[in-house]
Amino acid sequence: MTASKLTGTGALLRLNLRHDWLKIVYWWIALIGLMTAAAVKFDGMYGTTKAMNSIITTLKTPAMVSLLGPFTGTKPYTVAMVYGAEMMVFMGLFAAMMNLYFAVHATRMQEDDGTTELLLAHAVGRQSPLVAAIGELVFINLGAGVLEALGLQFAGMSGANAAGNWLFGLGLAAFGFMFGVFALFFSQIVNNGRSATILSYIFLAVLFIARMGTDVQNPKYTWWTIFGWIEKMKLYTGNDWTPVWMMLILSVVMLIVTVLVAVRRDIGAGIVAPRNGRKTASVWLRGPITLLMRLDRVSTAIWLIGLALFGASYGSIFGTVGDLVKTNPTLGQLLGSAAVKSANKTIILGLANKLTIIFVVVASIPPLMTLLKLNTDDKKGYLEAVHAKPVSRLRLFITYTGHALAVGTVSFALAIYGMAFAGQQSMAYMPVSVGQLMRGFVGFWPALLVVCGIAAVLVGALPKVQSVVWILPIYGVFSLYIGALLDLPKWAQRISPYGWVNSVPSHAVNWTTFSWMTVLGIILLMIGYGCYRRRDLTMN
Repeated sequence: MTASKLTGTGALLRLNLRHDWLKIVYWWIALIGLMTAAAVKFDGMYGTTKAMNSIITTLKTPAMVSLLGPFTGTKPYTVAMVYGAEMMVFMGLFAAMMNLYFAVHATRMQEDDGTTELLLAHAVGRQSPLVAAIGELVFINLGAGVLEALGLQFAGMSGANAAGNWLFGLGLAAFGFMFGVFALFFSQIVNNGRSATILSYIFLAVLFIARMGTDVQNPKYTWWTIFGWIEKMKLYTGNDWTPVWMMLILSVVMLIVTVLVAVRRDIGAGIVAPRNGRKTASVWLRGPITLLMRLDRVSTAIWLIGLALFGASYGSIFGTVGDLVKTNPTLGQLLGSAAVKSANKTIILGLANKLTIIFVVVASIPPLMTLLKLNTDDKKGYLEAVHAKPVSRLRLFITYTGHALAVGTVSFALAIYGMAFAGQQSMAYMPVSVGQLMRGFVGFWPALLVVCGIAAVLVGALPKVQSVVWILPIYGVFSLYIGALLDLPKWAQRISPYGWVNSVPSHAVNWTTFSWMTVLGIILLMIGYGCYRRRDLTMN
């Protein structure tokens, strides 16, 4: 790559950081604050021998291994070992998500907006935007890693040491950067930011599911999942830096591949070229709803199929997690068949509750993306042809909200059905019916509706800050996914709409909560429409 192709890289890097500084600070506060606050709290939670033994027993169960990875601590156990076991996979997931966002935003999204073309019209090298994006990822991850390590130093957990703290922080930095590099690569493959984002998250989800399966079945194979590398650092025991070096080496290799691909494509295009359109319009282009369905058909299919497979992948471990006879034959003989079936049912319903939380949060992503597109499409001028027709704002608003709710609802339902179907196939006797598992769908659906309602209000009233709605699913999965392990109070869990739902499907649906949350969601959608109807359409 010649020097002329990198002209202005430094200036572009400063411009990116200036433009994104507030978002970077928000991500840093969230990640560093979470790690430090949890580390400060862990001594009080697991400082006694009884509490330590109880949590270690819990972490070694197949259900927790599938969610958080295997517990690799050695005696004498320390609070820091428990912290590493509970937090590393979870924090790695959020570090990866942060990098996916910034990587796609700094490359493909800017090309979609025309920003890159405008910059290249000046004295800027052809590959400077990509190299500036790489520099921004390095800054974000290195800054986060150093601050996370310092936060752990400040927390002073029992059993923690400087080597483990810095390995934790810099390991997360390398892990997040690695996934950011993959997102940069995907941004060169496809020709729009939405596809790059979807492809990046599919890649992340596939690796996470692969890690989950290998951790439960055979942890040795976790090395091949890439995501599982973050588990292999032996935090606060062996403090092994080998996985970090592997992450960095893979990142360098993928950076080389990304640059080679980038120099061979045109601005605004991808390596995978879109198909030529039809010569005549189809019947699916007669109105805004059919137009939206047509444009989103690929991403919709990906979400529907992906959620179904996501649920099935988790349901496939029911035979390992929820079969006492298989995991502990002696205990099965002592309890008897009736007691074993009852115990299996309790285990599966408990695990299904945690999985349903994950499913509803993931199923919230496509409807939120669709709702936020209402302003994005308008700002980019995509809706000008629609506005030129006799299409009311009400019809346009219903089009986007209806499509969003339909995709989110069906995706959520398919995830539950996928889990139920795979669970039945993995066990000789499934002690839980599909109907019982669907209580999770019924119970959590109003929370999905409320989240969409809040997004609609932001879209209508505060379009410039509508992206803050992503805090809801992020905090929801944190507070409910590992909230019990962190001993979060009930009020902290109820900050998100997901926290108001009772423990379905372990318990019956709370119809009172279902009713008032459904009404609240409808009211929020109506408020969102009222605000949208009264403001200007173009939000440049």
